[in-house]
Amino acid sequence: QVQPVESGGGLVQAGGSLRLSCAASGRTFGSRAMGWFRQAPGKEREFVARISWDGGVVSYADSVKGRFTISRDNAKNTVYLQMNGLNPEDTAIYYCAAGHNMIHLNSTLSVDYWGQGTQVTVSS
Repeated sequence: QVQPVESGGGLVQAGGSLRLSCAASGRTFGSRAMGWFRQAPGKEREFVARISWDGGVVSYADSVKGRFTISRDNAKNTVYLQMNGLNPEDTAIYYCAAGHNMIHLNSTLSVDYWGQGTQVTVSS
């Protein structure tokens, strides 16, 4: 079992940066694919980024490609999301997610464990 806990959200001006962290308990963290999703008010939860168990493969939603970077440190059981060039459309609750299969971890249906979410608000 893996229990993700997000941190690092907040309020930032357009063009600014934030770094989200996801500390995950559980002995299986190092063998799991991890991802980030987000949900804006009135919208469905959507995929943002994913990373393989060893960090060797990453994938991004088109809307964040080139601006966001996902990484992980298995020694610290932590996944990161570096967000640069933020714009108001990035405003959402960001959720850390753990899955068993990186290939399918761009769908909420493939998530085994969710964090509680952290709010990111980008002002114009």
